[in-house]
Amino acid sequence: MAPTDETGQAARHPTTPGAPPPAGPPTPPISGPGARMPRWLPRAMVLALTLYAVFQLGNWAFHQVIGLLINVLIAFFLALAVEPAVSWMAARGVRRGLGTFLVFLGVLIAAAGFVTLLGSMLAGQIIKIVEDFPEYLDSVINWINTHFHTELRRVDIQEGLLRSDWLRNYVQNSATGVLDVSAQVLGGLFQLLTIGLFSFYFAADGPRLRRTVCSLLPPARQAEVLRAWEIAVNKTGGYLYSRGLMALASGLAHYVLLEFLEVPYAPVLAVWVGLVSQFIPTIGTYLAGALPMLIAFTVDPWYALWVLIFVVIYQQFENYVLQPKLTSKTVDIHPAVAFGSVVAGTALLGAVGALIAIPAVATLQAFLGAYVRRYDVTDDPRVLGHRGGPGGGPGALARVRGLWDRRPGATRPRDGDIGTS
Repeated sequence: MAPTDETGQAARHPTTPGAPPPAGPPTPPISGPGARMPRWLPRAMVLALTLYAVFQLGNWAFHQVIGLLINVLIAFFLALAVEPAVSWMAARGVRRGLGTFLVFLGVLIAAAGFVTLLGSMLAGQIIKIVEDFPEYLDSVINWINTHFHTELRRVDIQEGLLRSDWLRNYVQNSATGVLDVSAQVLGGLFQLLTIGLFSFYFAADGPRLRRTVCSLLPPARQAEVLRAWEIAVNKTGGYLYSRGLMALASGLAHYVLLEFLEVPYAPVLAVWVGLVSQFIPTIGTYLAGALPMLIAFTVDPWYALWVLIFVVIYQQFENYVLQPKLTSKTVDIHPAVAFGSVVAGTALLGAVGALIAIPAVATLQAFLGAYVRRYDVTDDPRVLGHRGGPGGGPGALARVRGLWDRRPGATRPRDGDIGTS
């Protein structure tokens, strides 16, 4: 009987005793309903789900503490602003904690006095307006009856107003919103307390905080961090003090005007104009001038016009004469950059961003200016805005002069005449 292929193959490849049997042909991968899942796929799915859960948890935590982070940022810039005064006291033997307390106490007393005076002024004006309101209403009614031939009476208007649904709904909404207002006031006080505590810590323990930060970095990086910190202190403090000087000048100028016009509450209004116009970016000038104009209007409508004219003229003097001289060595940034930084800060952090945008951008600009290499500019006319550069042909004035010389009947200069080119 002839051997088959298997027996012949086995005869040609005898197996050695103790050796493993020869491997068969490779098994093709199984695909279909009975295929097994790769071993790495469950671990990849668990890792992806874990990363997604960590991201969601971090996102939730960040949104929960975003208010605290903004308060810490405000406190840090406030500490940078008072750092020169605290360092000045510390250099003369005063402990940093006591010096920081004295600086914050002075700021608190000044703010409390300003708010008290402004509140009393507004309360007095509101009481005066309420007392004189019937006379204003009678004059308006008489003017309407005279020009439109109506028969309106103040009693009918008052009764209709008191019985209107609008007034009833407004009173109900105001009563229900008392709790919301109280909660907002308490929240604002807690926010001010948080900012005050953090800023006091940053200012009083400034050297220890810098030492802690530098201990985490190599020596080369420590010098850069300390330099950036010094630039931030100089720019923020310079911004605050330059704004304070401009507020003082603005307050004195408006005080002289209001006293000359015999407008009541002239000192408080002058302080209001100085602070609001300097420390509220972009719209501070308009808010500062609105209140003196309103008070002056109660005295004489023409006085309000004089106040408006003076505010506009003084604003131009401040923008083009006073501000460049005071801020050239402290916060020297272009007006367009300052306006753009205020807009960007408002979009990111609201009113807080508008307040800290200018010193932050000034700090960044100074820090980049210390490390960015600059080169000398060539004496090219195009740098100065002239169109006639190298190879650019004659300028506009030369072309006009050439056309004038070629007019009919014009005497052409001969070679050698004086003034020829």
